[in-house]
Amino acid sequence: MAAFKQQLAAAPIEYDELAAEYDADEDTYHIETPDHQTSLSGDELGTVADEQAAYISNWYFHTQQVTTESKQAFCRWLELADDRPVPTRYDDLGAGIDREWGELMITTTLAPDGGRRYEIRHVDDSGVDDGALTPHTDPFDARDIGTLDADGQYRPLRTAPSLDSGWIFPELTADAVYEAVEAFYPATIVNWHREQRGKLDIDHWRDEQDRQSGIYNLITVLPDEAVNWAAAACCDDSQCLKRREWQLSEDEPLAAEGGDGVFPCRAPCSTVVAAGREWAKLEREDTQTYEFELTPSEKEQIEAIIDAVADGTVNEIREADLSEGANRYRARYLREKRFDDDATLSGTPTYPDDHDGDSE
Repeated sequence: MAAFKQQLAAAPIEYDELAAEYDADEDTYHIETPDHQTSLSGDELGTVADEQAAYISNWYFHTQQVTTESKQAFCRWLELADDRPVPTRYDDLGAGIDREWGELMITTTLAPDGGRRYEIRHVDDSGVDDGALTPHTDPFDARDIGTLDADGQYRPLRTAPSLDSGWIFPELTADAVYEAVEAFYPATIVNWHREQRGKLDIDHWRDEQDRQSGIYNLITVLPDEAVNWAAAACCDDSQCLKRREWQLSEDEPLAAEGGDGVFPCRAPCSTVVAAGREWAKLEREDTQTYEFELTPSEKEQIEAIIDAVADGTVNEIREADLSEGANRYRARYLREKRFDDDATLSGTPTYPDDHDGDSE
């Protein structure tokens, strides 16, 4: 109660339906919560009813133990503080309140001292026994966990939905859960909090173009229509867990969906910029007219192969399922049938005879 008394000596408290003030003339503390109104001396503060004690410990945790605005906002979000009154929240915290942040499942529970404890695991491990998961205590281990996907491949985009599973942070403090989440998904809490306050600074595509120099200056010639294709290709929920807020410019929205992620994307990331550079080179090519002989099923098979590669589902197609257009054996059969000895589709050259093949 020392911090409670010290705060009231300086100013009244109003927080989550707790109202308290100190009357210096009468040396009395007046405390009001939805179901109780009490006036106590300093020596009697330890005898407050359980309901009022919960409101006081809730105030103490969120304002005294959690020390920055972004952490306070995140911890409140984790326990649905804006949607549930303190008594309901404390009941729920006994069993644990689950929230998803990207591919993270974060469970908040009530500590014996009235503080909070946090567990983080992969959402896919939500029903897995703790003993079957690799435990971690250092929040910065999250950086190493997030480096490779389940196949051991490097993850250049930290917010891609490819986080490996099989680990657990079983008991973290408020500071540690913040550090771990930011290690998994850098700057996502900060930008989410800025957005909550209406202070998210958004850099649109044209802003990004104006900043580029050197080899990346090439994105300045990417057609506007292609920027929309790029956003649809890179910023879909299946490719990135952020919710894209940047547009072509402040006054020029993109038609592509921005995703449904809980945390916002405030600017084109390095992956989008690098892809935009490559696509700018491709968009400089002139179109050609090609003539192929394909059966209707072969045309549909090529479409199925493109879809499977684009959606990353090739590995999900069973070798025995020959009805799938992107089946490996079926694709190999098509190659044997339609490629010539130079690996050219239907013997049709990519460029006319008078073209040197240089697309740059």
